[in-house]
Amino acid sequence: MRNLVRANVANAQATAADLENTRLTAQAELAADYFQLRGQDSLKNLLDDTVKAYAESLKLTKALYETGIDSDESVAQAETQLEATQALDTNLGILRAQYEHAVALLIGKPASSFSLPALALKTAPPAIPIGVPSQLLERRPDVAANERLMAQANAQIGVAVAAYYPTVTLSAAAGFENSNFTSWLSWPSRVWSIGTAVSETIYDGGLRRATVEQYRAQYDETVANYRNTVLTAFQQVEDNLAALRVLSQEIHEQDTAITSAERSLKLATDRYRLGIDPYLNVITAQTTLFSNQQTAVDLRITQIVDSVELIEALGGGWDASTLPTPQQIILRTAQMSATTASQPPTSQPPANVTPAAPNQ
Repeated sequence: MRNLVRANVANAQATAADLENTRLTAQAELAADYFQLRGQDSLKNLLDDTVKAYAESLKLTKALYETGIDSDESVAQAETQLEATQALDTNLGILRAQYEHAVALLIGKPASSFSLPALALKTAPPAIPIGVPSQLLERRPDVAANERLMAQANAQIGVAVAAYYPTVTLSAAAGFENSNFTSWLSWPSRVWSIGTAVSETIYDGGLRRATVEQYRAQYDETVANYRNTVLTAFQQVEDNLAALRVLSQEIHEQDTAITSAERSLKLATDRYRLGIDPYLNVITAQTTLFSNQQTAVDLRITQIVDSVELIEALGGGWDASTLPTPQQIILRTAQMSATTASQPPTSQPPANVTPAAPNQ
């Protein structure tokens, strides 16, 4: 009985940890979807600015064409570039709507009645230390759940081993030894048995030994699962730390590339105004700048999402000490049992339920 209590308490704690792990997963997904949505807003701002810049370039090209400095071919190229960018700008609305609907689902609202105003991604990722202590992995609810399942399996081995012991039953029974009805009322026919009854199975064909081995194998399985969960936790933390370290350097290099692309575009535009270079050079410089700016926004989206994944891999601030203690579980179970026992059975249907018509 003691091992049964231990096993059930460990199982209850594992279930509580599973609940926290589910909550953490949903919270991390919500945060990732939200930041992805804000990233789409940043891309929308970038494309809006790019469309304005291309529209200004088209005006310049038309003005130069009307003065005879440039050709109609340059006007057509500028128009093509502007219209293609406008289509790309419009297409961003699809992915943004999908992220918005995902956020609505996670907070429990209908997608049709939920909306978020446009706001560019401005959230800076949290500062990431060079190294993270391994003790932080003890804050992962999935690690705690597997550890509790291991404790449950260990207690179940004790339950199986207890089957080797004799079964002792306390009893106070009375009856009649005579099957003849006329002799039932005579005192010699009465049989009384008060005390303990001991029974033990002499031979069970190896059933008990096999049962113990079964529970030991299940315990070994939980140990392997626990080890795999811990190793996976270490991998996830290291993966996200490495990704954030590389992304930080990559974003710095990308910002430098944007500065160089802006300078190249300014030079190409000035030379085009003076009639030195064709408009194709301006298109090339504009495309290069837009591509680098878009890459920078994508890198920042990836950086903030990886930060969310790192926080999730570290447990999101959860701690195993918040799990219910064995005393709390036993007390809660006793209260629930007492509440259930004190409720009288009712044969009346609920007030809002119409009784079914009797069979004819």
